[in-house]
Amino acid sequence: MEDRLAKDELSVFLESGIHRFGDSKFIFVDPVRVLNRSYSRFRVSPAGYYSRFFDYESKGLENKDCLSHAKKRKRKEKKLRCLNEKERAADQRHQVAKPLLLKAHESLLQATDLLREMSSLNREVGSSAESEGLEFSSDQLSLIEHGQIWQAPLYEITLKVPESNQSSEVGGSSFKHRVVPLFNNLVVNETSDEVEAEFLDHQYILPRESCFYMSDLRQVHNLIPAKAISGFSLIVIDPPWENGSAQQKSKYPTLPNRYFLSLPIKKLSHSKGALVALWVTNREKFHRFIDLELFPAWGVVHISTYYWLKVKADASLISDLDLFHHRPYECLLLGCCYGEDFEDLKSLKQTLPKDQVIISIPGDYSRKPPIAELLQEYVPGPKPGRCIELFAREMNPGCLSWGNEPLHFQESQYFTRI
Repeated sequence: MEDRLAKDELSVFLESGIHRFGDSKFIFVDPVRVLNRSYSRFRVSPAGYYSRFFDYESKGLENKDCLSHAKKRKRKEKKLRCLNEKERAADQRHQVAKPLLLKAHESLLQATDLLREMSSLNREVGSSAESEGLEFSSDQLSLIEHGQIWQAPLYEITLKVPESNQSSEVGGSSFKHRVVPLFNNLVVNETSDEVEAEFLDHQYILPRESCFYMSDLRQVHNLIPAKAISGFSLIVIDPPWENGSAQQKSKYPTLPNRYFLSLPIKKLSHSKGALVALWVTNREKFHRFIDLELFPAWGVVHISTYYWLKVKADASLISDLDLFHHRPYECLLLGCCYGEDFEDLKSLKQTLPKDQVIISIPGDYSRKPPIAELLQEYVPGPKPGRCIELFAREMNPGCLSWGNEPLHFQESQYFTRI
């Protein structure tokens, strides 16, 4: 009976990319499998998604080397000194989360069928990398730079839209081309199939039933609906927090905290309210800012904190759990921007599960696992709720992606054609 149940759970995971452990507080997510459900003619490349992971493996670094390096860093961090006020608060926050994270990791280590699938990732990444090459992002177009120059309003993107949702035919006769402005414009794929797009000789793949609006922060108010009944009931936000590592590696431009205060979360929300999911690192500076300034300015009530626990393909943590400045998890703060009926807030507080852990193998730098599907059942108002992702760097079906580079991970080099 248990074997049959395990097989059923595995088959669900292989199809959906989501595995819920017994008590359902812990969820393992395979981002590649989840994303691939949005495409029929293309597949997200494992080598493209896990490029950092594969770079690590391809250099011949074994786990013992990584652990040795982590121990050296840990010993360095353990120099006797007094923690300042913020560091003590951060450590206290960590000690509260630690038992939950350890239990989540233990659940993963006991899931033998799931571990077997994870271990196959090495072969999948290796085989796809051999056929596609390892050079990802080397020739990637800087959408941020193009959006800042004077020609930006003149730029257009060409969409290759399938007619009648048919598959591609020889010569492309089943497609029609639609040319639309790229910046400061809502670009929509209304079809139930993915759409190929082209901008300056670079190819992009847009998932089914998705849309994006590419602009800087000054234009975000253009997304406010004319009527609150047409607002968003799920708002996912991944702010470009000030981060020395991101700046050093030139991964993306960051913004000071005060800029995020201007986001019109209340005006973007549905009349019944919105579930707000905010990604944040473990820096105490950011948590204090959110608690004392950001959520109050947005009109958001903090309800629960989820955790994203990062593991490698062998199920080990990417770093020691107690490594002070490089802990292997990030936080997802969940709150409610309540609407016209305060009872909606009470209902959300009662139904939203508390203290969940999402486990996954991390992708490229700062790339978050897809979580909208996990939260949809808890949104206030009609379901499925309208979803918007702010500061998005990729697209998901049924969601409006806004930011200055929402096409970043939609470039064709991250995909393979079936």
